[in-house]
Amino acid sequence: MPGSRATKGVTMGGKDIGDLLGGVLGGRGGTGSGVLLVGALLKAVDGGNPLDTLVGALAGAGLGEQTRSWVGPGENRSVTGEELQRALGDDLLERVAREVGVSPAQAADDLAQALPHAVDRLTPDGQVPQAGSLEELIRRDAL
Repeated sequence: MPGSRATKGVTMGGKDIGDLLGGVLGGRGGTGSGVLLVGALLKAVDGGNPLDTLVGALAGAGLGEQTRSWVGPGENRSVTGEELQRALGDDLLERVAREVGVSPAQAADDLAQALPHAVDRLTPDGQVPQAGSLEELIRRDAL
C-alpha cells in the first residue's frame, strides 16, 4: 500500500501507520484500507489508552458482545459497517475516512472487516493492555 492514495498523510512518529499496524496484524487487516483505518481510528481516539477508549465506546454504543469476543478468547463476532457507523458517529467516521482518503461508507465497511482482528491481535492476553499510547500498543505487540 505504500504510495497509494490511502496512505497519504497517515503517519505516526514519522512512520507510515499502515506499515506499523500491518506488521502487527500480519496482513490480516481486512480489505482495502482496513489497516490504515484502524490506525486512524485509534489515533483519533487517542487520549490515554486509545484501545481501551475505543473498546469502551463501542461497548457503550451497543456492541458489547462483539467487543468482548474480540478482546477475549475464542472466535471474534462480526460487526457490520452500519453498526459501526451508528456506534462511532458520523463526525468521527468522517474524520477517519477523510484522513485515509475513502468515503465514510467504505470506511465503515472496511473497519467492520479489520477491527475484530485488530482488537483481537492487540489484546493477546484477553484484556486491553495498559499501554498509554497507540505507538506503545503497536510497538509492544510488534516486538
